Amino acid sequence: MFKLLKKYWFFALLSPIFMFGEVAMDLIQPKMMRIIVDEGVLGLSNNNIGDLGLIASIGIRMIIVVILGGISGVLSGVFANLFSQQWGNEIRKACFERVMSFSFQQTDKFSTGSLVTRITNDVTQVQNLATQTVRGFVRTTLLFFGGIYCVTSLDLKFGVVLACSLPFVVCGVVFFIAKATPFFDVLQRKLDRVNSVVQENVAGARVVKAYVKEDYERNRFGKANKELVDTQLRVLKLFAFMTPLANLVLNIVVVVIIKLGAVEVEAGNTTPGSVMASITYLSQIMHSVLMLAMIFQTVSRGKASANRLNEILVTEPAIADGSFDGDTDLKGKIEFKNVSFAYPQGNGEPVLKDINLTINQGETFGILGATGCGKSSLVNLIPRFYDATKGDILVDGVNVKDYKLKNLRDKIAIALQKSELFNTSIKENIIWGRPNAADAEIKTACDNAQASEFINVRPEGYDSIVAEGGMSLSGGQKQRIAISRALLKNSEILIFDDSTSALDLKTEARLYNALKRDYKGVTKIIIAQRIASVMQADRIAVMENGQIEACDTHSNLLKTSEIYRDIYDSQLKDGGELYE
Repeated sequence: MFKLLKKYWFFALLSPIFMFGEVAMDLIQPKMMRIIVDEGVLGLSNNNIGDLGLIASIGIRMIIVVILGGISGVLSGVFANLFSQQWGNEIRKACFERVMSFSFQQTDKFSTGSLVTRITNDVTQVQNLATQTVRGFVRTTLLFFGGIYCVTSLDLKFGVVLACSLPFVVCGVVFFIAKATPFFDVLQRKLDRVNSVVQENVAGARVVKAYVKEDYERNRFGKANKELVDTQLRVLKLFAFMTPLANLVLNIVVVVIIKLGAVEVEAGNTTPGSVMASITYLSQIMHSVLMLAMIFQTVSRGKASANRLNEILVTEPAIADGSFDGDTDLKGKIEFKNVSFAYPQGNGEPVLKDINLTINQGETFGILGATGCGKSSLVNLIPRFYDATKGDILVDGVNVKDYKLKNLRDKIAIALQKSELFNTSIKENIIWGRPNAADAEIKTACDNAQASEFINVRPEGYDSIVAEGGMSLSGGQKQRIAISRALLKNSEILIFDDSTSALDLKTEARLYNALKRDYKGVTKIIIAQRIASVMQADRIAVMENGQIEACDTHSNLLKTSEIYRDIYDSQLKDGGELYE
């Protein structure tokens, strides 16, 4: 993560330089005030006769010093924020890019809520860490050591008082920081949980309302939020004790300095102005220690967040990119050779067992089977959403693991049962895979997907905005837009993963007729639970318990496969509809 700092080192250098100027101006002012008191007001070196001219002269110089200090402070803040915000921007983009390269099991491992927290809140904490490091830490360090030097230069006895009091403040700060640090990582995990609950309820709002579970979800969110608040309060309570204790020590030191100063002034060893300056320096020193404690709080929290972000950045994608990006003579041929697969986050039981299958170029291939038999798992291995546990999968004669992921996935267009739509126009959703597609091509894809009929009746047509998650569309409309997107991509392989489940049989039949007519050279894989969706395919694979039990044409399967015959009888023989 710290490699991303390289581009912004100049800002990181300028900020402490200007901060040095601001602190220098702060340290000069008490000495100038000492001169005003001792010489301008009391006239100690002029027979106790004050000098108004000296007061005006020093006063003007003090104003100039304040202005210079203010300018230096502003520039230090500007460069510190340029540094931290730009670095945070780079971290956020790097994390997002890495998350986009994660496989499904890696995303599940982190959880959506945790990834959102890391890319938002954790990056903010790291930005605060960067700002405090180049600005706050430099300021407090310079004030601390500069103040000690100035106090001892005024009167060594004042330095002795300071030396006696500092250990109490430092020990107190160390104690509270040590107690609070372990809570920061816990705090971020609690925030993960809050974000996860929010994300689940926003995405599943319809289910929550349908089952009247608003009260249950409010309680679940309240519990997660209470855990977050309780953790935060434990940290704040610790620091609530620290500030009063530090102020108590500061006030005791001020009283001691005033008493000691009075004795020293009476003895002629020091001046009233020196006592006043010493009190100001002591106040700066004590407050710098207190500020340092606050900075260490930010640093501790920032370090916990940095570790969480680094966990994303150092996690290598489980699906490694291959090297093959050439062309092939075959276009759309798929081969499964002794393929088995078990989900990484599962119980280790294989969901696919010893699959051997060849799907030829331009073939329409149906996959039929009960829920959970492995249909979707099988096709998810083709674009490498997951890698096979055993065996090889070849696309156009090349092992999918050898392809560059972009080249492999460019060959494949997928429409899913749960259509993922984005909060933009219908047209933008359709051209997702081909941003430069011509309007005529978009219209053709929508006509074939049977989507034009409902798009054209909308007042804004293709420019109609889709609500987040497609909430402004029906299930069938969402599926047809997703099918339009897949058709427009114009890939060699077209996969429909139960993507027509929300369509009536007549609309579905028109869609498949259009596929047969206009996409003859495209390999089409149709996953379905309705036999009417696949019976016109060139071949149909019947899956059961992660294995292919039979694979043949519709007519042959009716003769040879008992499973297929049972499905046919239950769905179509007894009054089921069939459109051709």
